[in-house]
Amino acid sequence: MRNFHFHGIRIVKTGIAIFLTAIICEFFHWPPVFAVITAIVTIEPTVSDSIKKGIVRFPASAIGSAYAVLFIALFGNSPITYTLAAVFTILTCYKLNLQAGLLVATLTAVAMVEVIHSNYLISFFIRLGTTTTGLFVSTAVNIIVFRPDYRRDILESIQKIGARAGTLLEQTFRTILYDENNEFAVNPSGIHQVNKAILKTETLVRFQRDESKLHPWIGGNEEQLHMAERQLAYLHNLDYHIGNLLHLPLNKISWSISERDIIMHAVSELANDLHDASAYNSERHQLQLEKITALFWEDNEEITKNNEIHPTQFPPELIILYELVTIYNLVDSFYNPDDDKARHQQKN
Repeated sequence: MRNFHFHGIRIVKTGIAIFLTAIICEFFHWPPVFAVITAIVTIEPTVSDSIKKGIVRFPASAIGSAYAVLFIALFGNSPITYTLAAVFTILTCYKLNLQAGLLVATLTAVAMVEVIHSNYLISFFIRLGTTTTGLFVSTAVNIIVFRPDYRRDILESIQKIGARAGTLLEQTFRTILYDENNEFAVNPSGIHQVNKAILKTETLVRFQRDESKLHPWIGGNEEQLHMAERQLAYLHNLDYHIGNLLHLPLNKISWSISERDIIMHAVSELANDLHDASAYNSERHQLQLEKITALFWEDNEEITKNNEIHPTQFPPELIILYELVTIYNLVDSFYNPDDDKARHQQKN
């Protein structure tokens, strides 16, 4: 639903930009098609991107218009004119590092061949005027209408990623601890889905930071963006450590049923914390961590001594406990990124 809302706003902006651009061109008796094409492709996720790419698209469109006029004068309305106008426009844009304006410039060049029959110089300047109109209107619409603000999307996305990671964590440990055949049939696609969601959210953070440069009143506190970035970094690490559990060469685990239940209870508490931020309790979290840490050290010597299956490797029990302790610390840092930052500063 959020994706529909996100794209729906962009569709509305594009429609408004097309309508206003066409009205302005009709007022000046300019053919609106070139301005409308420019307006369509200039609506970007952020105002900053619209301005940056607009600065590139204007000279690129001028290049495309110039080539169109040149080859129309030489060869008239013919197949070779379309070909040369497009090819030379593409080559020049690449040479001048104007790739962001390549599409608009090429479309402008080939579209002009059909409509220009005389007054080449006047037609060239009219094309510049229509391109400028499309760029200006689309950028203005992006600024005024539904100004980009991704703060809510970022917050909701981080919460959903945490919940998904909690579900994946619980499923993984339930398979490790209670799968009688020890087949470990956890679907690794869950890891990829979490990682993909993190990357998308990092893109939204970048969009919001760009917006803060042009809209300080909606850009959000810079510290909020830093916190979101730190939380996403912790989720990246959480995703990594869950992934480590998928690749363990597991055989029969030596834990008793009561030990497995202790570990599973700790994992369930952790999953609840990730599903619902209000469920997180720092004191309870630390108590569970202490239980797991104690189990780790109690079993360390005995498990290592009896490790006959993998004598040159850490036994899977220790690896599992190590990963769980690490994940507990990551979740604590996820909900208290400022405290974690302060600890690092003290160490340095």
